[in-house]
Amino acid sequence: QAHLVESGGGLVQAGGSLRLSCAASGRTFSSYTMGWFRQAPGKEREFVAAISWVGGTYYADSGKGRFTISRDNRENTVYLQMNNLKPEDTAVYYCAVDARRYRTVIHTTLREYDDWGQGTQVTVSS
Repeated sequence: QAHLVESGGGLVQAGGSLRLSCAASGRTFSSYTMGWFRQAPGKEREFVAAISWVGGTYYADSGKGRFTISRDNRENTVYLQMNNLKPEDTAVYYCAVDARRYRTVIHTTLREYDDWGQGTQVTVSS
């Protein structure tokens, strides 16, 4: 079972940037797709972005052109660079590990990920 710790959230004005980090332990990090999800108050948790174990990436439409996901396998860390933030990006952001290793197809549904961090709050003011 993986242990994930997110950091980097905070309060930012619209148009600003944040870089989220997720430090992972407990699994062979480099063998798994890593995903970022978010949950706004009163809404369901939704997919944001993911990066496969071979470096392929996929983004939800909401973040395309503004968010960039990356990973550092030496540091067992996945990042989410968020630029041009909007008030609608306000949410708790979670990182998660794919339930199966070595998958090259990126999944966007929650049930395909089986370990989650505790989340980091991102608040974007208008």
